[in-house]
This record gives sequence, C-alpha cells and structure tokens, in this order.
Amino acid sequence: MGDPRKTKVIRAALMKKGFIADDTHHEMFWMVVDGKKTSIRTRISHGAKEYGDELLALVARQVGLSKQELNRLIDCPMDGRKLRALLVERGRIRL
Repeated sequence: MGDPRKTKVIRAALMKKGFIADDTHHEMFWMVVDGKKTSIRTRISHGAKEYGDELLALVARQVGLSKQELNRLIDCPMDGRKLRALLVERGRIRL
C-alpha cells in the first residue's frame, strides 16, 4: 500500500503536465494537446485533502496510466512530453 498523496500536489502536477481545470462540483482536469481538449480527463474532489490508493488508482485509470506511472507524473520524473508520447503510443490520444 502506498502513502496518501495530497490533492493539491496532484492538482499541481496535472496542471504542469498539460491538463486544464474545469471547476464545477468537482474539479475536472482535461488533457490539452495543441490547444485542444482530448478525451483524457479526471476529477479531483474539492473536499478531499488527500487521495489514498483506491482514489489514486481511479485517477491513474482515468488518465490512462498505471498507478506507478501516475506517481512518476506527480513526482515529476514524467514530464508532459513523456506523458503525451505514452498516451499516443497506447492509442489514447492522436496528434
């Protein structure tokens, strides 16, 4: 079991790696490539201060990553360019 992750850290990592926030009941984060929203999205709850394993796994699945890859995205070894390349390779987005 991994350590919980602060939602503000997850939010910041998503924004830094090419996602935009659409603030509704929950914050929706959409992956943007060349100025266009893609189908890659996830939501972060306004009320949650941390996300544990279950919610991190859900976020990872929604953005097309493994939980380990999501952790690399949050911790910054995976930058936005690597994320896009991985999602293109997996057929999740087209450039």
